[in-house]
Amino acid sequence: MILEITDSSFEVQVLDSKKTAVVCFWSTKSKPSTITRSIIEEISIEYDSKTVFGCINIDENKEQASKYGIKNIPAVLIFKNGKLFVRSVGVVPKKTYIEDIQTLL
Repeated sequence: MILEITDSSFEVQVLDSKKTAVVCFWSTKSKPSTITRSIIEEISIEYDSKTVFGCINIDENKEQASKYGIKNIPAVLIFKNGKLFVRSVGVVPKKTYIEDIQTLL
């Protein structure tokens, strides 16, 4: 399941989570963003019980994008215990995301 994260829900849904959190910063106006979101959705099916998956639309939620220095999209950030561990920008192979997630489980 993919959570729709907003600036106001980011802290509770991501930083306060007891699980590893994978957050996709994206825009409906960006084809690479929709590709990355689809990849994250596929991965979430397998890892949903161990990991929180969410997407934050930067067109509507600029605060967190600014806070984390997101200048290019798509960007995927992976957090554990409220700390940022992985940052990737652009369309990244599914295998890479899986390896990053497994490292933090």
